[in-house]
Amino acid sequence: MLLVLFAAAALAGPPGFEATIQPVRWDELRGSYRAGCPVPPAQLRTVHVSYWGFDGKPRLGAVVVARRQAANIVSVFRRLWAERFPIKRLEPVSAFRGSDDASMAADNTSAFNCRLVGGTTRWSLHAYGEAIDVNPVENPYVRGSYVSPSAGRAFVDRSRYRKGMAVRGGVLVRAFAAVGWKWGASFGDYQHFSTTGR
Repeated sequence: MLLVLFAAAALAGPPGFEATIQPVRWDELRGSYRAGCPVPPAQLRTVHVSYWGFDGKPRLGAVVVARRQAANIVSVFRRLWAERFPIKRLEPVSAFRGSDDASMAADNTSAFNCRLVGGTTRWSLHAYGEAIDVNPVENPYVRGSYVSPSAGRAFVDRSRYRKGMAVRGGVLVRAFAAVGWKWGASFGDYQHFSTTGR
């Protein structure tokens, strides 16, 4: 009981903010974990955090990340909560049967997904739980005329700020930078934040 109370105190943040770090459950990995993944489930954690919805109401969501990055992710969301930065949806990608496309189309913010970098045989940092895609519709992946998800076409013009967008110097980019994570804007992946920038 004392350990639980200590953990709760350690994760305290702005008024109303809640966060817990727990071992990942199988239902939080179903569809996103498969044989050959570069990290075992024991090295992953589910981070439950408060966030502000696009309707301005408080919500509680979950994201699966690498165990060694879990406290950093709590710090990021604590700051986003304090700044009232909105998140459209926050669920493990298992809620979409491991489909990155379905998760992005639903404007879902997610992290762990045991998958390759598109068009390569190299593991994505998502497969290590060391990358997060935030508000994919408002922050699409853009490469030439290709935009993913397709609803993100309305946000390809980054010069006009709309809520939920990642912008240079903005709270979302600064929150991740504060824990050493990098933004993928340099290669057109506006939703992508990771430990290495890849």
